[in-house]
Amino acid sequence: MSTASSQDDAPIYAPFFGVMGAASAIIFSALGAAYGTAKAGTGIAAMSVMRPELIMKSIIPVVMAGIIAIYGLVVAVLIAGSLEKGKYTLFMGFAHLGAGLAVGFSGLAAGFAIGIVGDAGVRGTAQQPRLFVGMILILIFAEVLGLYGLIVAIYLYTK
Repeated sequence: MSTASSQDDAPIYAPFFGVMGAASAIIFSALGAAYGTAKAGTGIAAMSVMRPELIMKSIIPVVMAGIIAIYGLVVAVLIAGSLEKGKYTLFMGFAHLGAGLAVGFSGLAAGFAIGIVGDAGVRGTAQQPRLFVGMILILIFAEVLGLYGLIVAIYLYTK
């Protein structure tokens, strides 16, 4: 009787949802990071033609976009590490799918925000240096959106 309930709790397809959660975490957060890097990098390239001395100062949005991918990587590795044949329940699979989607989509949104703000911010900073502090503050607010997804994902992962 215990084997039947054990099989009902951990069907053979349960790990599929966990694997999809891990894949979603890294795919969507990496997409956000890539977009943020590309968009902010375009702004840096355009700005550096006129003000090459500001290149290193303007790298901040690119670094912040890269951090978004780390959030997804952390969650994907946690989920992948908990996959175990025969002991992975359907509830765990659903919770891990939710965790992966939470960090992935919030990372995608944060990457879009960082890219757009970074592009406009570095171009604007080249014309008006006092804009730099404002740009950094807005980038922090955009980055924290990805951090919110990481917090929710870790909370779901531990359920």
